[in-house]
Amino acid sequence: MAYVAVGGTFDPMHDGHKALLRRACELGRNGKLLIGLTSDEMVKNKTHEVRDFQTRYKEMMKFMRAQGINHVIVRLDDPYGPTISDDFDYIVVSPETHPMALKINKIREEKGRCPIKIVLVDYILADDGLPISSTRIAKGEIDEHGKVLKK
Repeated sequence: MAYVAVGGTFDPMHDGHKALLRRACELGRNGKLLIGLTSDEMVKNKTHEVRDFQTRYKEMMKFMRAQGINHVIVRLDDPYGPTISDDFDYIVVSPETHPMALKINKIREEKGRCPIKIVLVDYILADDGLPISSTRIAKGEIDEHGKVLKK
């Protein structure tokens, strides 16, 4: 029975996010999945507009209900959430968030805790061969599925 962590802003929710969440669901299928969703305070420094926490929470709940697995969504008020103190088996990350997982494990080690196994999910590429990202979607370059909208 695995205890799995994944976190992010998830706005707008795109195919890259969905791949990340589906991998977390696979690992947590017979266990528990904790999804950390960044607070409104944490997203203030984003380079693009981010919808409020409640809106993102509702969208996440809708997506996760369709996955049909036991999950909990918590608000992240810092980059680590409960990964510093709780005993997770896996943390699922993208190449963008991989450095944070390494930092989490370093902090855990300093506290005498076992590291969390890091599961890296590669970027999902848009039609132009570049990663799908919320920033690119916000700029109007691509849609949430990676279809190029302008050149």
